[in-house]
Amino acid sequence: MISISWDQPATLIDLDGKTPVIGSILECVKHFSLFKPFAKEQARILLTRPVFREGRRTRTWILNPDEIQRLVERLEAEIKAAQ
Repeated sequence: MISISWDQPATLIDLDGKTPVIGSILECVKHFSLFKPFAKEQARILLTRPVFREGRRTRTWILNPDEIQRLVERLEAEIKAAQ
């Protein structure tokens, strides 16, 4: 799992050229969770601080759809745990 704080600034972009969402990781993940499947495939999150990812030797600045989906699942789990 990628360890990123929810308040880290980030930008949610898509490869179709729609207007990006500029805000926190939390806001970007919430927007991503509302996307339809075809839009999720096109989405990426651009980070302000690079993170280490499994299977990679270097830190990266961009999260792919599968990694964003894991953050959605992490958010849902945290919400359930808080209730």
